Amino acid sequence: MSMRFIRGNVQSPRGHAIFFARSSSDPRLIYCTYCIIPPIPMSIAKYLPPMFAAQLPPEELGDSASVQGMPIPPMLEEAKSMEYLELLAERRDDDLCDIGPLSSKDEGARMQMAAMSSNEYGQLYATYLATFNRMPLSNRSEIGESTPLDDLDAEELLLQSMSERQKLTELSKLIGMARYAIGGRDTSLLQETKQRMQRIVSLLAEKYRGPDLVAAAFEQNERGAKLAELYLSRAFKLLDEEYADIPSIEKAIRELQ
Repeated sequence: MSMRFIRGNVQSPRGHAIFFARSSSDPRLIYCTYCIIPPIPMSIAKYLPPMFAAQLPPEELGDSASVQGMPIPPMLEEAKSMEYLELLAERRDDDLCDIGPLSSKDEGARMQMAAMSSNEYGQLYATYLATFNRMPLSNRSEIGESTPLDDLDAEELLLQSMSERQKLTELSKLIGMARYAIGGRDTSLLQETKQRMQRIVSLLAEKYRGPDLVAAAFEQNERGAKLAELYLSRAFKLLDEEYADIPSIEKAIRELQ
């Protein structure tokens, strides 16, 4: 079996992925499960009921040191649609993997396919994990260590202590300041505001599309102002998990671009 990454990178799996398989008899029928690799090695088989544990290789029953993928649910279930899985993977920042065709609707076959795919994903993740030990010390510190307090200024400490909602609220204030600076042709205020906004978005998850928001906020026209507000609205909808409202916002963004 060889899975194909629709979203994500086979060289650097995230450790959490949505798997999907198309029915070989009806390609419109899609089955899916979710695979997660715990950051702390464990043998999930020790905690599963016998009917589930029987689907895993015997060597995994006692091996808690190896990196193993955990399918949740343990059996491929019918999905709403491919579009829904793609949207879900993007919103949650998951890998999205095509694990191949499913030739049988039998529950045992669906369970076995989920287990085998999770094992393959776990092997890919283990290969990626092994590269951590070969990283330069400076790169490792970026991943696993905090920046010393002496190296941070007061504003940076304040930003890092903010919740995501507070960061987005601060961005909304700075958007207004940026538009004011553009209207008044105040280049000094404009530069200062842009730097502050860039510092905030650097602390936000990619899903909020912070760089796009900043770029729009500093466009010298009304289109930029509208785009910035749309990006901000989209970010708050993501934060509040109001996913149903996002497609209409993204449509409005595309129409302005």
